Amino acid sequence: MSARPTGLVYSDAYLAHDPGPDNPETAERLRAILRALARAGLTERLVRIEPSPASIERVVRIHDAGHIAHVREASARAPVALDWDTTVGRRTYEAALLAAGGVMDAVDAVMDGRVGNAFCAVRPPGHHATRSRAMGFCFFNNVAIAARHAQDRHGLSRVLIVDWDAHHGNGTQEAFFFDPTVLYCSTHQFPGYPGSGRSEERGSDAGLGYTLNIPMPPGSGDEAYLAAFRKIIRPAADAFRPEFVLVSAGFDPHADDPLTELGMTAGGFALLTAEVRGIAERHCGGRLVSALEGGYQLEALGQSVAKHVEALMA
Repeated sequence: MSARPTGLVYSDAYLAHDPGPDNPETAERLRAILRALARAGLTERLVRIEPSPASIERVVRIHDAGHIAHVREASARAPVALDWDTTVGRRTYEAALLAAGGVMDAVDAVMDGRVGNAFCAVRPPGHHATRSRAMGFCFFNNVAIAARHAQDRHGLSRVLIVDWDAHHGNGTQEAFFFDPTVLYCSTHQFPGYPGSGRSEERGSDAGLGYTLNIPMPPGSGDEAYLAAFRKIIRPAADAFRPEFVLVSAGFDPHADDPLTELGMTAGGFALLTAEVRGIAERHCGGRLVSALEGGYQLEALGQSVAKHVEALMA
């Protein structure tokens, strides 16, 4: 077992974000996660980290000021569709700032030694949000903002982001495409939404080689994912020697997810978690924070998160 406890970022304020009645990114996702953690007997063993809203000064490290203002103004006029699947509710701006702030708070808790690692049960998710556009249920890029925060506040030189969501994190890739201080590694169904994430997308200029895309065909399953992590991500991360590890933890690669066809099991996410924990333990004292991205079949989502958190606590 880890010498230090695992943290959990959560707030009921995340439930207030309402993207509309037909959107699969519902508040029920977080309720399903909390039920699953309780059923697994994990809740009482976690250290609660109360999130605080991200400051605009932190968010503008990743997003244009005009984009931030647009989300704020749209919330005041809600409901407003910013994209075909990305609708702002009256509490969306508040929840989105709190989601980004919660992941930063988890980074601080790990860096301060209060916890060894942490899972952030936050919404709305973030990895599709680009510098100037909300898309794919995402408004602000929680993990990208947290990566910059780790560098700015804690003076870290090398941050690893592992993104195992079923959809490519185009926003995160864009944020660090020219940046050699952040290694972005993504496994994702391809072809699929949002259309980016080809293996030849590897970064540019000083950032060339610091974007690593691993397209996964439908039906890949646990064994193919584990092979990709062990044969491709692990050696790349070991060469990079990260000082902090962030995970965009989407659980939509699960076989029961209605939006994808990747065929993973809940236990498979425990195996991936052990892989990224191993990277963190070899290079940065176990410092790792994961943040919820996708996952839209409620029972599968809850079970997968419980296995993920259990592996963080092992």
